[in-house]
Amino acid sequence: MVRFDDVWLQYHRAGGASGSDAPAIISHMSFEIPQGGFRWLTGASGAGKTSVLKLMYLAEHPSQGKIELLGTNAASMERREAALLRRRIGVVFQDFRLLEHLSAYDNVALPMRLARRSEAQVRSDVTELLHWVGLEGKTDRKPNELSGGEQQRVAIARAVVNRPKLFLADEPTGNLDDLQADRLMMLITGLNKMGTTVVVATHSKRLVTEYPAPRLEIARGMLALDESLVWNR
Repeated sequence: MVRFDDVWLQYHRAGGASGSDAPAIISHMSFEIPQGGFRWLTGASGAGKTSVLKLMYLAEHPSQGKIELLGTNAASMERREAALLRRRIGVVFQDFRLLEHLSAYDNVALPMRLARRSEAQVRSDVTELLHWVGLEGKTDRKPNELSGGEQQRVAIARAVVNRPKLFLADEPTGNLDDLQADRLMMLITGLNKMGTTVVVATHSKRLVTEYPAPRLEIARGMLALDESLVWNR
């Protein structure tokens, strides 16, 4: 489950406003996503979508309000607790953020190795995931030897290798053509059907139409629409 309860995010700059006078990036943000739910995060550029995702994967901490992630009060946890919770969250970025000197296999294996999993388990899980995303024949290729769509599929495999309960994606299809975007969405919706909570930020009206799910519409840092309140499909 993901729950925001009157969440605010304010950035305090040296020499600028402080406290409640600092400009609010996010304000009055309240919504709930049940475990296993799917939400589109929509809104104009600069509306606050990426900031909402950063709050969800603990890259930012709220200035005010409460955030519950996977049954835990994320707004008040210590750094070590946050690091442990972050292992249960998979994140995919528009720019992939793959390590250029590593192969597709080693990029996907990295989170497992950092968690000190056995190499036998790494080999089994990574091989299975690369097959799932359709890259079983390209495991040794570096990112610059893969297409944009293939790089994004490596990024998805890396994001889910530790079997996250929450999967977040920030404009994952922004640099892909329609065919590649649809293949990516088949992977993401398949992940959701296996019980993972999914939140995808997008500008694509086509994807929102073709893959129906409730929207969380963000406007000027506030929640303008929560379609889950009226969703009946």
